[in-house]
Amino acid sequence: MTSGLFARDRHGDADAEPGLVDFAVNVRGAPPRFLRDALAARLDDLAAYPSADDESRAIDAVAHAHDRRPDEVLLLAGAAEGFELLPRLQPRHAALIQPSFTEPELALRAAGIRMTDVVLDAPWVLGPRVVPDDADLVVLGNPTNPTSVLHPAEAIRSLRAPGRIVVVDEAFADITLEESTGRPEPASVAGESLDDVVVIRSVTKTFGLAGLRAGYLLAHPDIIARLTVGRRPWPLGTLALTALAECVGPVGQRHAADQAQTVAADRAELVALLTAAGIEVCATPRASFVLIRLPRALEIKKLLRDKGFAVRSAANFVGLDDTYLRIAVRDPQPTQTLVDAIVAAREEIGA
Repeated sequence: MTSGLFARDRHGDADAEPGLVDFAVNVRGAPPRFLRDALAARLDDLAAYPSADDESRAIDAVAHAHDRRPDEVLLLAGAAEGFELLPRLQPRHAALIQPSFTEPELALRAAGIRMTDVVLDAPWVLGPRVVPDDADLVVLGNPTNPTSVLHPAEAIRSLRAPGRIVVVDEAFADITLEESTGRPEPASVAGESLDDVVVIRSVTKTFGLAGLRAGYLLAHPDIIARLTVGRRPWPLGTLALTALAECVGPVGQRHAADQAQTVAADRAELVALLTAAGIEVCATPRASFVLIRLPRALEIKKLLRDKGFAVRSAANFVGLDDTYLRIAVRDPQPTQTLVDAIVAAREEIGA
C-alpha cells in the first residue's frame, strides 16, 4: 500500500528502516566529538531541574551568534515546537508558501485557522505579489524542504506588509553558502531585527541531534510574549540547553562551516552522478538534500528498499506528486552506489 506516503504527517524517518542505507533523513550523521563530550559532562546533572544559568547561557550564545538582543531569542524543544506555537499569534488568514515542510500546516489546521496554499510552479522561485493581500501570517522555508531552493533575502523581505507576520523556517540555513564567494548563510534573515519577521532555526540537522529536540526562534519581544503565554515550565531539558549553547558557540559555528563546505562538494558530486545517469534534478539544490523527478518513482523507491536503500517520497508535499523523490546528500561512495541502484531499478521496471 502507498496511501501512507501521501499522509501530511509522514516524515523521512518512516522510510529509514534499520538495516537500510539512509538517504531519506536530512540529518548529518552522528553528533561531533566536542558536542558528545559536552553532553556527557552533564549527565550527572540530570537529577536537577534545568537551571536558569543554563537557559541564560544558551540564550546569550544564540543572541551573540546572530547579533540579536537576548529578549529576541526564544529557545525551542526542536524547530517543530516553533510551528506548534504559531496559533498563539491568532492569525485570521495564514498563507503557506508551497511546496514546503508540512508541520506548519498541521499545527495551523489543528487550531482551525483559515489557510491558503500559495503553490509555486517549478522551479519554485518566490516571486512578487504571490500572497493574498489579507494574509496576516505567511510561512515559508529557506532553504525549502523538499525542493532545496534558496530564496534571496530580498524576496523574503518583499513578503512583509502592514499587519502581517512572516515566519521563515531556516532549519537548514547553517549549511548554505553563497555559490560565487563561499559566504555562509547568504539568504538568512536571522540577523535582522525586524518587528514583523520570525525566524525558526534548528541545530538537530547539522549536528546529528534529531533525537534530542533543540532549536530556537528569533523575533521581536512582543511576538515572543504572545507565543509564550501559558507555555509549560522547563520546556527544554538540561541536555538540550547545553547542546544549543555548544552548537551556536564558536566551536559549533566552525563545525557548521565545515559541514557547509562538505555538503556543497558532496551535493555537486550527487548532482553530477544523477545528471550523467539521465535522472532529472529539480531546480538548483542549495541544501543538504536534492529533489529528483522520474517516472514510476514509487516503484523505484520500493525496489531501492529491496536493494537496501531508503529514499524519501515527496508525494505528500503540497504542489508535488508521486513522481518526486528526495535524496539526502551523503559521502561520495554510498552516493555512487545509490545512483547505480536507481539506474538498475529503472531498468528493471522499464522506465
